[in-house]
Parts: sequence; C-alpha cells; structure tokens
Amino acid sequence: MHRMELWNSTLGSGFILVGILNDSEFPELLCVTMTVLYMLALTSNGLLLFVITMDVRLHVPMYLLLRQLSLIDLLLTSSINPKAITDFLRGDNTISFVGCALQMFLELIMGGAEALLLAFMAYDRYVAICHPLNYMIFMRPSVLWNMVTISWILASVSGLAYTIHIMHYPFCKGRMIKHLFCEIAPLLKLACADTSTYELWVYVMGVMFLIPPLSAILVSYMLILFTVLHMPSNEGRKKALVTCSSHLTVVGLYYGSAMVMYVFPISFHSPKRDNILSFFYTIVTPAMNPLIYSLRNKEVMGALKRVLGKYILSSHSSV
Repeated sequence: MHRMELWNSTLGSGFILVGILNDSEFPELLCVTMTVLYMLALTSNGLLLFVITMDVRLHVPMYLLLRQLSLIDLLLTSSINPKAITDFLRGDNTISFVGCALQMFLELIMGGAEALLLAFMAYDRYVAICHPLNYMIFMRPSVLWNMVTISWILASVSGLAYTIHIMHYPFCKGRMIKHLFCEIAPLLKLACADTSTYELWVYVMGVMFLIPPLSAILVSYMLILFTVLHMPSNEGRKKALVTCSSHLTVVGLYYGSAMVMYVFPISFHSPKRDNILSFFYTIVTPAMNPLIYSLRNKEVMGALKRVLGKYILSSHSSV
C-alpha cells in the first residue's frame, strides 16, 4: 500500500530534470550552443529531406535510406532539445510523469531505429560496391521498404517494452532526475524496488539491439575495403572510400555513445558522464550527420543546387 502511495505521488507531481545545463560552469553559453545546434539540425535535416524528396535523381535506395536517417535525427533532437532550452530560459525544469514516459519512449524509438538503419545502410553500400551488377535486385523497392518497416517496428516494440516496465516502478528516492532528459539509467536510481532483473534485461536487450547491427556494419566494411583495394580505377576507389568514410564517421559517432549508455552496466553510469554522452548523441550527432553526408557528396550538392535553383527561378518568375 505504501509503495502504491509513493507511485501515485510521483504520478501526480512528476519529476525535475537536472541536466547538463544545470551542472555547467557556463550555462548561458551552453544554452546558446544547444540552440545553434538545434537550429542547424532542423535546417540541415529538413533541407536534406526536402532535396531527396523533390529530386527524382536521388530516388535510389542509398538516398532514400539517408532520408529516413534525417527524419529520425530530426525527431530525436526535437523530442529533447526544445524542452531543455525552454526549461532553462523559464527556470522551470519540471516534467510530468506522462511527459517523462513519452520523452523516454520517443528517444528509445529513434535511437533503436537509427541503430538498425545504419546497419541497413552499410548493407546497401556493400551491395553497391561488391555486387554492382545485382544492386537493383538485392536492393529492389520491396527490400528497401522492408528494411525501413523493420527498423521502425522493432524500435517501437522495444521502446514500448522498456518504457512500460520502468514506469511501473515506485519512485521514492526523490523527484530529481540528474539528466538532460528522461533516460533509463538515471530514472532507475530513483526506484525504491529491486531493479536488478530489469537492469539485466536492459543490458541483454542493449547487446541484442546494438552488437548484431554493429557486427554487420564492421563485416560489410571489411568486405568493402577488400573490394575497393582491388579496384583498377583510382577514381572509382576514391569515390567508394569517400562515400564509405562518411557512413563510418556517422557510425562511430552514434555507436560510441550508445554502447556506453545501453551495454555498459548501470553501476558504471555517472550523471556527468551520462549527460555528456546524451548531449553528444541526441544534440550534436543529429546536427552533424547531414553535414557529414552532404558536404562530401557531389550528388547531394548537385541536387541541392538544382532544387533550390528551380524554386528560386520559379519565385522570381511569379513575382
């Protein structure tokens, strides 16, 4: 009965988020940085989504998967960054019980979908470089949309299971979540029940969700590297390496943070370390991903010039 009263108390009062902005020595500067990165993420991902959608020359598996990545990054950073910035400006860091559950659910969906999507993008590059003649067979539309659907479904089921389970714990160790947003590790520290089984489940699910895709990515790029080194054309070798290096940069940025957050045991986590990692993969990475892909990609830059040129010309002619 006492535990139910504690749970109901939390349900009614919600939580207080004490994240990286509260612990920073220069919170105003960090808030400006977060705002700039969020605006950059909105602009770059939004522009990439628009260009890929509007330019039919980019309606190929590689860029359609990239469009999904931009959508995920846009939704991921939008579920966290605006609230963190507005809370700091208003001086009110509270979040309701339902709001906390929703924020965690959205972050877990986007994070899981991105982990799977990066693996499918690695497979796409493997087929394009190692089996170019069969590319449109192995990456036909039905296969492409199955990849996208699988990413969203598995991530949604996993995120829902994580969220429902953790939000059923009674929280009696205060309302203060020492994190940028509602996340598993800092929320578990507030629970006044035995969470060891759930922590083991988080670890197992983290390993199952992250290790197989990462292994598939590494194997794909080992095979790609072997093929590229045997290419007779220097130009072809250079183009393949540039494309793949962009993808590997994104993989390193994302998986480095995610592995620490979801594969390392809860006892390893500290508020400062978790806040820095979360800041990196929910705010920095979504802003950097489209720049990494587009600035070094002649096809994307060419499409950007064509699409923007077309709309600028049409607006001038209408005036």
